[in-house]
Amino acid sequence: MNKDTQKLQSKGFYKLTWLQRIGFGSGDLAQNLIYQTISMYLLFFYTNVFGLDPAVAAVMFLVVRIVDVVWDPIVGAFVDKHDPSLGKYRAYLVLGGIPLTAFAILCFWNGFSGSLLYAYITYVGLSMCYTLVNVPYGALNASLTRDTHEITVLTSTRMFMANLGGLAVGMGIPMLVKYFDPTEVSDLSSHDYAWFMTMTIYGVVGLALLIFCFTQCRERVVMDKSETENVRVSDLWLEFVRNRPLRILAFFFITAFGLMAISNSAGAYYITYNLGGSAEELSVFMGLGSIPAFIFMPMIPWIKRQVGKKGMFYIFLATAIFGMAMLYVISMVDTLKDHMWLVYVAQFVKSTGIIVATGYMWALVPEVISFGEYTHGKRISGIVNALTGIFYKAGMALGGVVPGLVLAYVGFDKDAVSQSAFAQQGILWLVAVIPAALLLLAMFIISRYELTDDRIDAINAEIERRHNN
Repeated sequence: MNKDTQKLQSKGFYKLTWLQRIGFGSGDLAQNLIYQTISMYLLFFYTNVFGLDPAVAAVMFLVVRIVDVVWDPIVGAFVDKHDPSLGKYRAYLVLGGIPLTAFAILCFWNGFSGSLLYAYITYVGLSMCYTLVNVPYGALNASLTRDTHEITVLTSTRMFMANLGGLAVGMGIPMLVKYFDPTEVSDLSSHDYAWFMTMTIYGVVGLALLIFCFTQCRERVVMDKSETENVRVSDLWLEFVRNRPLRILAFFFITAFGLMAISNSAGAYYITYNLGGSAEELSVFMGLGSIPAFIFMPMIPWIKRQVGKKGMFYIFLATAIFGMAMLYVISMVDTLKDHMWLVYVAQFVKSTGIIVATGYMWALVPEVISFGEYTHGKRISGIVNALTGIFYKAGMALGGVVPGLVLAYVGFDKDAVSQSAFAQQGILWLVAVIPAALLLLAMFIISRYELTDDRIDAINAEIERRHNN
């Protein structure tokens, strides 16, 4: 290592090895194995296996998010103020990962079939444990380095692996459920034991990956204990008020994850009832929601250099809208929807846009953390990630609330082999129309983001200059 590199790294602009990047990314792979399963299939499990009414399930998803509004800032303030012996942020990958795995498995257990109380206990427990892992994990990103290019590469690696988890969930869950089911039933509605076994496998693998992430990460850009000992839960709302880039990013989070969650939650209904597809076709359709990541996520650093940060968002958000328009037209024309390959092409185009836009936005979190440190002197990564976590999970909640309410409104009948034309139309709204409207809103929101790469580099350099004086 030459003197210039040593000097640069001493100022917090650390370069990471590929093992460290992959190790960090494995944490998001782990969380996606668990939470993408929740996002894509829990509502379907609740309505078609566990026996809950769609409207009742929708209310539960909303209640759980209200609990998160209280719980997330408590966790954020706690992790900022404390320094466990296993690591300021990485310790929670293990401490929270173990109960997270347990609750995820219990969510897909049908031992108390139809019990709303059991559903509430397990889903609330899952969400609280997910916060205990996800908030520190998000803060871990900003604690590894200040280097903007390194954070872009790190985020690309992270999202590549996150989408590997999404692919494993989208394609793997239907196939494993069918594998564990002893019957020859073609749909996934009655396979309670198979759902439980499938989630057990995904949960245990996810926990192993969290432990691997723990071993490869070290926090090196953190505030001194004396600077964080006065961190309070109220700092979350204070930070939200005084940090404009954070506010913009927070609203982008809820919009982007909302459209993604709504579309994902409706996928199983769409293939099953609108297209009369099999578990194998559902597997391919859901898997195509992640496959574009392996093509485009490694290209993000190059794409950003060519068109800029905002340009990249505009291009891929517009791509997603075009893909949803294709999906809508194909679904409305009987002669087209019989050709499943056209549906797959539309899903691929739609997913390409969503994956890049929602993937790269995680690289903006360290930027708004540095902006907050620059303006008021506190690098409260846990608090900031708690705030983005609230909006992220509020967006994810839309994947349960909106589909549940729409399905109830259009008269979805879980016991029917086929659905009415109105119910099928409602499912199509969830797959294409509502997410497209949210994409337009997301384009407007991100247009207000003001932190360019040059500005954030100057901010980070000034922060380090202050620390060294």
